[in-house]
Amino acid sequence: MYQFLGEYELKVDTKNRVALPAALRKQFDDEMNHFVISRALDKCLNFYPIDAWREVEAELNKLNPFVKKEREFARFVRGGATEIILDAQGRMVLPKRLMGYASITSELILLGNGNLFEMWDLATYEEMLAIDPEDFSQLAEEVMRFEEEEAPILDPAIVVPLARS
Repeated sequence: MYQFLGEYELKVDTKNRVALPAALRKQFDDEMNHFVISRALDKCLNFYPIDAWREVEAELNKLNPFVKKEREFARFVRGGATEIILDAQGRMVLPKRLMGYASITSELILLGNGNLFEMWDLATYEEMLAIDPEDFSQLAEEVMRFEEEEAPILDPAIVVPLARS
């Protein structure tokens, strides 16, 4: 599917419009101008191409509406979700309510993150990135560790001769 990359600092105009830079639009298919923007879990917004949003919807549809936590989660994700169509200049209008949720005012960061983009208020984003290198190292160890069955298998023909030296 998509593997969006990059970090883009964008301005929000007085009509709550954001213009996507041409360098970013080069990552899009020629006909990609239909998106969904929704609340994310970290006080930012998620910005999905419509087909990636449909995958989110399919997962949300699997939740049981009679289970309170599942119903609340689906409501949080779907609440405020808004379809966005880029105009000919690659601009979109951000919904005021979603901007308030993410504290976005005049500047934002658009961050490519796999099959979606995240939209962050610039100050909130910088605060989030201000992680101590030691804390980041520990986080990387916890998140990226291999399970025992996934550990690399070493070839004894290579390892044993080195050990004998």
